[in-house]
Amino acid sequence: PRTMAPAAPRLVLGLLVLSLCCEACKKVIFHVPSELEADTLVGRVDLKECLQSAEFISSSDGNFKVLEDGSVYTTSALSLSAEKKTFTILLKDIEEKVQKKIHVDVVEEEKKVRHARDTILKRTKRRWGPIPSVMIENSLGPFPLQIQQVQSDTAQNYTIYYSASGPGIDQDPKGLFYIERETGNIFATRAVDREQYPSFQIICFATTPDGYSPEVPLVHTIRIEDDNDNAPYFTQDLFEFCVPENSRPGVVVGKVIAEDRDEPYTLHTTLKYRIVSQTPPITPAFSLHGDTGVISVLLPQLDRELVPSYTLLVEVRDMAGQPFGLCTTGTVVIKIEDTNDNAPSFKQLQYETRVEENRVSVEILRVSVVDLDEPGSPGSGAVYEIIRGNDDQAFEITTDKNTNEGILCVVKGLDYETAKQRILVIGVNNEAPYLLAPHSQQLSQSTCSVTVNVLDVDEGPVFKPCLLRLDVKECEDVGTAIGRYVAEDPETGNSEGIRYRIPPGQCNWVNIDDKSGEVRTVRVLDRDIGEMRRGQCNVTVLAIDRNGKTGTGTIQVCIVPGNKNFPRITQTDYIMCRDRKPICLTAQDGDEAPYSAPFVYRITDRNLASMWKLTPHDDNSWYLSPKSDIPYGIYEIPVSVIDNGGKIGENTVRVNLCDCVTPTECDGRTRQLSGGNVTLGLWAILAMILGSLLLLLILITICGCCGAGVMHRQVTDDCANHNLIISNTEAPGEEVMDHNIIPLQNTCDQGGYGVKTGDQQTFEMVKGRGHTLESVKGGGHQTLGSVKEGGGQTMMDTCRYSYSEWHNFTHPRLGEKVHLCRQDEEQKHSEDYLLSYNYEGKGSLAGSVGCCSDQHEEEALDFLDQLEPKFRTLAETCIKR
Repeated sequence: PRTMAPAAPRLVLGLLVLSLCCEACKKVIFHVPSELEADTLVGRVDLKECLQSAEFISSSDGNFKVLEDGSVYTTSALSLSAEKKTFTILLKDIEEKVQKKIHVDVVEEEKKVRHARDTILKRTKRRWGPIPSVMIENSLGPFPLQIQQVQSDTAQNYTIYYSASGPGIDQDPKGLFYIERETGNIFATRAVDREQYPSFQIICFATTPDGYSPEVPLVHTIRIEDDNDNAPYFTQDLFEFCVPENSRPGVVVGKVIAEDRDEPYTLHTTLKYRIVSQTPPITPAFSLHGDTGVISVLLPQLDRELVPSYTLLVEVRDMAGQPFGLCTTGTVVIKIEDTNDNAPSFKQLQYETRVEENRVSVEILRVSVVDLDEPGSPGSGAVYEIIRGNDDQAFEITTDKNTNEGILCVVKGLDYETAKQRILVIGVNNEAPYLLAPHSQQLSQSTCSVTVNVLDVDEGPVFKPCLLRLDVKECEDVGTAIGRYVAEDPETGNSEGIRYRIPPGQCNWVNIDDKSGEVRTVRVLDRDIGEMRRGQCNVTVLAIDRNGKTGTGTIQVCIVPGNKNFPRITQTDYIMCRDRKPICLTAQDGDEAPYSAPFVYRITDRNLASMWKLTPHDDNSWYLSPKSDIPYGIYEIPVSVIDNGGKIGENTVRVNLCDCVTPTECDGRTRQLSGGNVTLGLWAILAMILGSLLLLLILITICGCCGAGVMHRQVTDDCANHNLIISNTEAPGEEVMDHNIIPLQNTCDQGGYGVKTGDQQTFEMVKGRGHTLESVKGGGHQTLGSVKEGGGQTMMDTCRYSYSEWHNFTHPRLGEKVHLCRQDEEQKHSEDYLLSYNYEGKGSLAGSVGCCSDQHEEEALDFLDQLEPKFRTLAETCIKR
């Protein structure tokens, strides 16, 4: 009813749509439900108020489209999800170059809360919607041609807006359709090309005389029905394919492709192919698949030598190949590729040529072949070979790439006296392997024979062999005959009248007899001198006959290695400390195998062999070590080294067995000092004498003080340790008495210790408790002081024992002690128990330089040149002064 007209514009598809326009050309707000389907009207914008002459209308958001009347539709399903959508409508006037924008906000409408008892009143109206219309492409009319009629029960005036979809959508088809304002009939004004506009959408609006639109705009589709107005066409003007000859039937050659601009998937675009004709017009060689356009081999005997290429005229027709369909023809060229199915054959089966003897690197003949394969291809390239008659490799045949001929050459001089004629058999093949046609026979190799006549030429002497190897032992005597080298006349076969000589500038180690050809040495052949360092020497020899013809030969003198060098030890001076670590002796030999390593070492001196031993280490080295606890000193050990050839080299190894921890403590300074000419001045002599006297005075004072302080006690270890360290103890410790040691009983009150002197075999016993306070070692007479109990006074005792008495007493007891030490469970050496800690090294030949010296000649001061190391610094200082 008319009373509801004011509220009617708010009903769109049963949805509440509110259209507000806030200052035209600035912003428009649409309130819509949260879920929208495609092609749903969102609202309408007054475009004429913003830009009346707008020729181009577009939306910045692809989810919305804007029609010419200002209606805004969704293009796809849309969900706002509590968020607003904002986009811009762009209006352009191309002629006047005017552009304006309208901002649109799409906001979700507010949902009203309804109560269960509320009654919902809803008014609906049946929507008018005609079925899609069809218009035949290229229709003949008459025009205007009525397409459809739309009607509304409540409206009388009709207007339309249409849009085209297709390749020509960018072309505005204005005036193609129109609608009668009073009746709603839609008319077409002219024919339509489907390839340009496949379909149209007509949007119809029905309004009342006062401009009210009671109905929702109707979207009406007009589809253009295809007419077979386009003939198919090939994508290429000329198709070119290749296929090898002798290909089997069914091999794919290529594919032709055609297209049709009519509607796809209809009979108008269903294509069929066929071969119209073949050039040359012989047996059909190829087949064409009607649906796919694939060309395949049909004839099994494709022979390039007969037909190098085929030209096919092909046709494509639409309407599935029906006679009334449209068609087009195209051209296909198929080239037959060459394969090696033809063997080359010689133009002649026999050839004859000649060549002078001794000629080399000379061309003597050219042979040619015929091949039906494509020239210049691997299938026609000839490869020649000499099958027979070239056992000595005197001939060689190659291929001329330009002419495909075979070039026969002599690469080794021929001998007329040996063979006056040579017969060769030459064969030919192709570079590429043979590919035969199906069911064809195997190809046979073509051959020809070549007769080579050798021409006689006067030749010079010839050495046989041309290279003679002579092996000579190294260091042979001068003039030793090492061989004979002679030449022959090729014509006579003998050596009469031939002279020999070695031209200047050759190796001058050997010479040759000018008549007999005997080779002798002129120098001792040594591999370590001159040209012989390489082990051989090449000598060129000339042979001259009576006619002056010359022949050359080569003598290769090779030196056989000999055993000419003695093995020698590289290092012969060593220092061995108290740990007695074995010394590694290494020998070298200048000879080569088998006259060098392995070496065998021997100690030639029997006495030293009982003290020292040699043990193998490797082929070049042996270890030298003492057999037992030998005394310290310098040992010169003769060692012989025997090489693998039996040659003996004598060497002397000098070992300084030193009481040291590291070899640097015995670095040879003592030997240098004793061996040098060191002269001490008078002040140095006086300084040493005064120093000795001062040392003796200090010792007497210390002993006197100890005796005065303990009047009623014996001299104990503590007294000595606080003042003077006893020389035969390693450190202060607890005194332990061993019951296995039996004290020496003699005419004296108590036992003591003794030392063996240099000249007189006597011992001085130290009375008291065996604490030695002073010991002076050297040549001549030696005395030992002792401390006697009681009274605190020191007394000297002259009680003496002979060396035999001392030896008879101590030898069995020391042996028993050593035996007991060896019974230890851990099998420790006796040195762990018996230590010679009171041995301080070899004494000076000068003896004592103090007041107690036994030196009778005061003017004999030569002993000062051989002092111990502790006086060396003082002596050097005095010399500098």
